[in-house]
Amino acid sequence: MAKAARKYTILRYAFDAPVVIGSYLLALQFIGLQNLAESSLSNYLFGFVIIAIWYTAASFSRLYSDRRSNKFSEEIIFIIYSLILFSILLSSVSFFVRNYFKFTGYFFSIFIGLLFTLLTVTKYIIRKLLHAAIFEGSLFDNVLIVGATTSAIDFYDTINRYYYYGYKCIGYINDEQTDFSDCNYLGNLDSLTTLLQKGNIDEVMIALPNSEMNQIQSCIEICDYYQTDARIVPDLQQYTTASTQVNNIGLLPVINVRPLPLDKSENKLVKRVFDIVFAGLFFLILGWWLLPLIALAIKITSKGPAIFKQERWGLNNKKIICYKFRTMVADEHDLDSEGNFQQAVRNDPRITKLGSLLRKTNMDELPQFWNVLIGDMSVVGPRPHPTPLNIESMQNIENYMLRHIVTPGITGWAQVNGFRGETKTPGSMQRRINFDLYYIHRWTFWMDCQIILQTIINIFRGDQNAY
Repeated sequence: MAKAARKYTILRYAFDAPVVIGSYLLALQFIGLQNLAESSLSNYLFGFVIIAIWYTAASFSRLYSDRRSNKFSEEIIFIIYSLILFSILLSSVSFFVRNYFKFTGYFFSIFIGLLFTLLTVTKYIIRKLLHAAIFEGSLFDNVLIVGATTSAIDFYDTINRYYYYGYKCIGYINDEQTDFSDCNYLGNLDSLTTLLQKGNIDEVMIALPNSEMNQIQSCIEICDYYQTDARIVPDLQQYTTASTQVNNIGLLPVINVRPLPLDKSENKLVKRVFDIVFAGLFFLILGWWLLPLIALAIKITSKGPAIFKQERWGLNNKKIICYKFRTMVADEHDLDSEGNFQQAVRNDPRITKLGSLLRKTNMDELPQFWNVLIGDMSVVGPRPHPTPLNIESMQNIENYMLRHIVTPGITGWAQVNGFRGETKTPGSMQRRINFDLYYIHRWTFWMDCQIILQTIINIFRGDQNAY
């Protein structure tokens, strides 16, 4: 683990203990112990038991894994996961010590609610403080890149684009100086020993071609000698969207390309049950009154039907009718005079004023919960594209049709990562497809929860690509 990551993890570990105790003491007050002196000594002792249970649950849930490079919504999901494990363990322990500690279900409900709130707030503050420290240059790791492969260039571009990853590249070494963006060339591979002797390198990223195994092993040995962390950035672009795992058979490292998670019947059942429950709750709580209000507003502000129906492609290329609130003037068509599909663009004159608001808040997609109930769509999955865009993209985008091996969704991994709306270039569509394939190969129930949470956050925060 890099030095900055160690400091960050220690900070996150240390802050949880006072948060847990603080939540516990506040919960005691909520149940009527306004004066903490009235609480028995056993209640105070139970606080130490709670701390031990919390760190046990957090270790099982991997709450303290380094997620600087991931969205905060993922950390919230892991907080919820940890709290579920914590509640189970706490209930079990409370049952066995019920003769010594007198607490009710009401107390535990208050305690868990407070703990979730305070944990979310403190971890968000710590995360922002970390990002600020990295941005100011007071907390980052100096990284040296070995090699000049495509993976090396992609790694360099990534850590420069996302400063909060906490890496600063001091340069690269390679036997030949190449066109490597604006990265400093520091010499050939033999320079590694000299550079590590200076002691200003925290981590070495080895990004040599797979064929140069002897050179890779030599670099690892040099890093070990100078006690410098080393990581290999494999030149395996063909596996970036697949679900891969590295393990060993004897001393031989083996890359496993695992089957799709949603090929398993039990995972399909979990996802379908979740879809039905989520869509059902939406209609019971919001849909029955919100959808008619939006439809009425559309009818009042512009001529034409409130609901827009469009043919799209679903699971296994099956054509489905996708329902949306109409956001454009009624007489507009999907195809231009030359038969090309017209995507919505920024300041598109076809979009009505109310339609612009609906698109920015994703509320134009709400009728698709009906698609979810009837099984044409899922709450989370690759966004279905109109038929003309599918036909156009399948000819130009690599692995495009693979996105149809799962049920499409109202929201998806590509959308919450900024790849929604107009695809101006083949490159932007390819990146969207890569995110879709990443989701397909790495699906978990918790990943769906994270995407839904991030979608809700984006509704309130706004999305620059929503127009």
